[in-house]
Amino acid sequence: MEAFPTVAELGERYRDGSLTPETVVEEALARIARLEPSLNAFACRMEDEARAEARRRTGELKAGTDLGPLHGIPVAIKDLIEVEGVPTGYGSKVEPPRVAAKDATLVARLRAAGAVILGKTNLLEYAYGVAHPAVGQTNNPHDPARTAGGSSGGSAAAVAAGIVPLAIGTDTGGSIRIPAAYCGIVGLKPSFGLVPLDGVFPLSWSLDHAGPLARTVEDATILLACISDQPMPLATLRPDTLRVGVLRRHFPSNPAGRRVADCAEAAIAALAKAGARIVEIDIPGLAEANANLITILRPEASVIHADLLALNPAGYASGTRSQIEAGLAIAATDYVRARRFQEMLRAEVEAAFGAVDVLLSPSVPFTAPFEDPKIDDGGDSEMLASGYANVSGHPSLSLPCGMADGLPVGLQLTGPLGRDTRLLSLAEAVQSIVSTANPRRSPA
Repeated sequence: MEAFPTVAELGERYRDGSLTPETVVEEALARIARLEPSLNAFACRMEDEARAEARRRTGELKAGTDLGPLHGIPVAIKDLIEVEGVPTGYGSKVEPPRVAAKDATLVARLRAAGAVILGKTNLLEYAYGVAHPAVGQTNNPHDPARTAGGSSGGSAAAVAAGIVPLAIGTDTGGSIRIPAAYCGIVGLKPSFGLVPLDGVFPLSWSLDHAGPLARTVEDATILLACISDQPMPLATLRPDTLRVGVLRRHFPSNPAGRRVADCAEAAIAALAKAGARIVEIDIPGLAEANANLITILRPEASVIHADLLALNPAGYASGTRSQIEAGLAIAATDYVRARRFQEMLRAEVEAAFGAVDVLLSPSVPFTAPFEDPKIDDGGDSEMLASGYANVSGHPSLSLPCGMADGLPVGLQLTGPLGRDTRLLSLAEAVQSIVSTANPRRSPA
């Protein structure tokens, strides 16, 4: 079997009898065994559970029971999301892994749709921007000397390496889109509140999202439809009907980002050639978006972690502990101002969609570094382009748009609030144009 089939291709072969979920799961487990020592993508391999579930899904299909497009499809789950009977480790050593009493809502929806849960994936500690030294960094399938990104790096690496076609991550400031960009796959942060977070350990109640990582927009759409429990019918859009708003403030200004900017410019040129209308656009509130994101995130995270910090402060990575402690020093008045800014930015971003259909920029102003950068709201920081959509709550995704010095580059597309299907339809149209003009490569 090819290492990188889509969900639709797997489903077609399941249904014509040339492939079974059991075979696919066995090949996925074999691929983990071969690649995992260098990737460090999995916190927990659910080998026995996945094999049993794959046997059940294979039997159901043979008996004529078809639960839909995810029937028998392997999915990986970020290790701060509860999977019944399986330890949740949170990428931390503050306390021993907790065995989940029940599935998170989104995991229960995956099971009901026939998916096979293959395992739990590594993450930055509690999704807070630092790899715990006892867990280690997840490495990039395109260059294992470099990071897969965070905090959903294990999920991104598992998809990019061809272990699973789909994975679940979480995103509070870019933690789905950043690793998707580094690893050359699709990563979607849905509209705020679209995907339920019951059974997902929080980082910031006001900014957290859960969403899909996949090889293609179509696959991400199938996964989002399941975990949101909403239909997501993609519309075919003509390129000459698209109005693309280019956010120049999110293009890298540092010479290190020149090749990333070149890939984004090539994508814009391809869209223009296909007939899309390119509009230079600015939203004033973007200048303060990431500073306000941090002012919201840090005190909320400090409240969430208060009991754990009191229980075992030495169990945290020093960088994580420093961030939690820094949140305790943020004034309540500053937090309230940041929450009011959040409302203003949401309205300001939404108003931009009166003039354009989608907002576009590079996903990250550089390719995968050797180590995960610190959380930073200044200069060409890692979340330069991604943070504002967490503050505003708008749906935003990263799409592969070529290679720079052998490493993937991501193109970020952001759409109107609550219109995730519209954004995905736009992204599929952009994907077809950009992939032809600036192809990507899969890792070996």
